[in-house]
Amino acid sequence: MSELKTCFKKVDYDLSGLLHYIDIGDIGLPDIQRPFVWSNAKVRDLFDSMYRGFPVGYFLFWENATNGAGKHIGVGAKQHAVAHRLIVDGQQRLTSLFAVFRGRKVLDEDYRERQIEIAFRPRDGKFEVADAAVRRDPEWIPNVSQLWASGQSSYQMVKAFLKQLASAKGALSDAEEELISHNLDRLFDLQKYPFTALEIAASVDEEQVADIFVRINSEGVRLNQADFILTLMSVFWDDGRRDLEQFCRSARQAPSPGSPPSPFNHFLRPDPDQLLRVAVAVGFERGRLKSVYQVLRGKDMDTGEFSAGRRESQFVQLQNAQREVLDLRHWHQFLSCLIGAGFRSGEMLSSLNALLYAYAFYLIGRKRFNLPEYRLQRVIGRWFFAASLTGRYTTSPETIMDADLNRLKEVKDAEGFVAKLEGIMANELTNDFWTVTLPSNLDSSSARNPELFAYLAAQNRLSAPVLFSHKKVADLLDPTIRATKRALERHHLFPRAWLERNEIDDMKQINQVANFALIEWPDNIDISDESPRDYVPQVRARFSPQDWATMHEYHALPEGWEQMEYAAFLAARRRLMAAIIRRGFESLREVPANTAVGSEPPVELSALPSMAVSRPIVEDPDEEGGDGQSEEGELTPVRAQQLEYWSEFLVAVRRRGKLRESRQPHARSWMGFPLGSTRASLWAGLHRRDGKVVAGVTFKSGEAKAIFRAMQALSPAIAKDLGFALEWDEASGGVHSFASVHLGSDPTDRGQWSAQHDWLAEKLERLQEVFSERIAALPEGRLNEAQAAK
Repeated sequence: MSELKTCFKKVDYDLSGLLHYIDIGDIGLPDIQRPFVWSNAKVRDLFDSMYRGFPVGYFLFWENATNGAGKHIGVGAKQHAVAHRLIVDGQQRLTSLFAVFRGRKVLDEDYRERQIEIAFRPRDGKFEVADAAVRRDPEWIPNVSQLWASGQSSYQMVKAFLKQLASAKGALSDAEEELISHNLDRLFDLQKYPFTALEIAASVDEEQVADIFVRINSEGVRLNQADFILTLMSVFWDDGRRDLEQFCRSARQAPSPGSPPSPFNHFLRPDPDQLLRVAVAVGFERGRLKSVYQVLRGKDMDTGEFSAGRRESQFVQLQNAQREVLDLRHWHQFLSCLIGAGFRSGEMLSSLNALLYAYAFYLIGRKRFNLPEYRLQRVIGRWFFAASLTGRYTTSPETIMDADLNRLKEVKDAEGFVAKLEGIMANELTNDFWTVTLPSNLDSSSARNPELFAYLAAQNRLSAPVLFSHKKVADLLDPTIRATKRALERHHLFPRAWLERNEIDDMKQINQVANFALIEWPDNIDISDESPRDYVPQVRARFSPQDWATMHEYHALPEGWEQMEYAAFLAARRRLMAAIIRRGFESLREVPANTAVGSEPPVELSALPSMAVSRPIVEDPDEEGGDGQSEEGELTPVRAQQLEYWSEFLVAVRRRGKLRESRQPHARSWMGFPLGSTRASLWAGLHRRDGKVVAGVTFKSGEAKAIFRAMQALSPAIAKDLGFALEWDEASGGVHSFASVHLGSDPTDRGQWSAQHDWLAEKLERLQEVFSERIAALPEGRLNEAQAAK
């Protein structure tokens, strides 16, 4: 019988020896492991098990025969530049022990230096995570690290603690001193705790070690398929893994003023495995990661054979996809899709999978199908809204994503891409969904209800006012504001105390989603526990009938709701909330370029708030020149934003219904509106460099100068009729002349669009009313200045 050969040997250590090897850098962390440590509670449990003499597992080391650099444990320089043994399994335990016994900082999951403080109570041998109460209690040693880091002997340590405790609590009995001394000696002697390590031979290569690492963990729940792929990346493409980790580290820290662009955002702090899922979906068109792991190992899925050449080509494919995923321009533009859909921060997200897979679809639409950015923004925002609302990726997300990606394989062009996504959404969001399923789903008391988040997003999209306020919901959902009290609070429309007095004490009924509305916190305090019948008339007196009606419309409040029976109110409001969600979702629908004004159902749009995480859109070198397209044939970022601005404004104009039929929006700095005469027209303009928006009237054709001078002579009367003064510009070197009024407000800031649209529409409506009458009163035929003056 041949002798069984193994690729490892068993070595026994005590803890002090292991810590010494880490101190000098002889034991290090290989790049197939993460630099994260356990939670403090888990470290506490580890110490409690060791103190009781329980086994806490073994370590798996790898003799490092290569000269490649691994990662060291802890922070600071090491005596050995290259570790002789690398930890394959048990890194979390050993890192935690090193941090506590040496009192050293380690990098936590947010890539920040962190001190682990574990407390010990010698009277009963209890361990606890240090907190303020523990630190104040003389019975506790608040940080056991000081026992070993101080360099004192166990005798000195015990003597000092007994003296300190007696000073604070009074004299101790001999039995108490003996018990405390014994327990402290046991704690001090944890340095001698025995460990067993299995050391893999240096002859084993990196791929085999990676495979061992996967195999020993694959039976448990500690690793998932993304971890397996990250393991392979550490072996065959370490730069790629480091790029992922650096991106995630930067996304966790807000950039300082003047710093370069950053992936930081208010939606999520991504982990490497999350972004890896996006890269796999983009690069391999797969939602399931299990098969990708085998592909990246170079396995032929038909023959089962492995090939180094196949592995290299697959990694090139992954590299190309990851490059797109980590591109900050793509990242920021995608996140603006979410903002455009009404979502402002991670507090409004019920599914991170929906966000990650929406990012994959954004990149696919952009890179594979070359969908213009202004269209991509709408369709991806709409897709994310739908996926979040329906919980599309909540159950079996990889399976659902795999099916969605398979549907795209038959798509040939950008129009097909949009049509495919729209078709999927149409199949899910039927009329029955909006009128039956959605109101039923709103019958919930969950604070993390996806339907509730969709409702808030819709209110944001529709520029809804805050209930009982003249402010907008969008204005108070800014995630960058950190106040001691939330600007907006969820308020019980039927207060809890009032409901309980009326024998409704089931919290699931009291905290129904339909019983909540966003109001400003001073109003929440003022309302207290009054009946709606009592507080509503008091609040109503502060608003005009029109403002009150608008407020009720956007907050889905039925007419006379304050007088309704509670159950009937909830049922009625759920139906209205579902209708608001539907309006918000439909406001994201793409309007075809050849659609006639007024032919589509009126929808209401709101501002698309900015994130302030990326650089502002750069100025066009030639504002009015060129076709506004990049070298790839897409609209430049400036032109795309201009087109989106006017598209949003046009729908706002239609909603108000006062301006004459307008032209279709174009990607330029102005938009024109007819005045009912060929002699003049209205226009709205964007001055990005000066930070203002403009509304005005243009006098055109051969009689422009004559009409302009006649109107300018009447400027005091015109200003009185308008309610505001105009700036008059004869533009002597040009054919046309102008009269305009401007508002100082940055048109590149999406957060100001709603207010700008309202201002522009109101000013254009006044200009139309005043000038159309005066222009119509002019005599027919070509005018000279004298005729115009008459």
